[in-house]
Amino acid sequence: MQMNDTFRLNHQQPVFSATVTAFWRKHFLTGTTLHRDGSFSLAVSPDLDDDNRVMMLHRPDTPVQAVVTMAVAGKLGFQEGEVLSETEFRHALDAAQILLNDADAVFYYLEPAKQSLLQEISVGQVRQLTELDRVAFEAFQAAASEEDLDAAYVELDHWLVFGAFEGARLVCAASMYSWDDALIADVGVLTLPTFRGKGHARNVVRAISRQAYAQGYEPQYRCQVDNHASLALATATGLTEFGKWEVVSPDSPN
Repeated sequence: MQMNDTFRLNHQQPVFSATVTAFWRKHFLTGTTLHRDGSFSLAVSPDLDDDNRVMMLHRPDTPVQAVVTMAVAGKLGFQEGEVLSETEFRHALDAAQILLNDADAVFYYLEPAKQSLLQEISVGQVRQLTELDRVAFEAFQAAASEEDLDAAYVELDHWLVFGAFEGARLVCAASMYSWDDALIADVGVLTLPTFRGKGHARNVVRAISRQAYAQGYEPQYRCQVDNHASLALATATGLTEFGKWEVVSPDSPN
């Protein structure tokens, strides 16, 4: 049975852009359905690479969606017409020693928030960074912890980079890179601890998002579901949660 369904929207669910909807539909709704009921669906997708060979998506008022490659389906012993629950699927992954990363909450701008964003002018000392800012950027990285640097993944050589300054000091930076060869730009942001709570991250994320839109890309913001500070930043920035996404861990065996 081919999956020809779409992401069902009711009057209570936000409507995301065509770019966002097409991206997620490609991965979760264009394969062969192995199981589907009112709470859980499993499909085999032809569009998954090995790094994404198992993915799950949780959205409001929608069955939890799981998608795997044909190789993983064979390894788990699943075939078309399978009767399966989310719990049983997770148990099968555990038995095969296939681990999932902790879930990310994924956010985008809805159309009204996008229009408000595009009409806004950057506030404070916020601007795009270039190679000429290398010294300031390296000093910024040196002042951050390894844990923060790893979590944020902000790099000066990414596609777009913006920063906020206090005087001559770079205190907050965000960078974007193209997501999975789609017209979606994934953003990471980091503020030095001493300078948090001043609105720098919000201003930088909004500024870099405006530039992404100007280049024809849809901004995407992700964070761990238990990162309350990052979740609060997403809300303050005007973003709306699309769903919670899980993907196979790189530590899992092939």
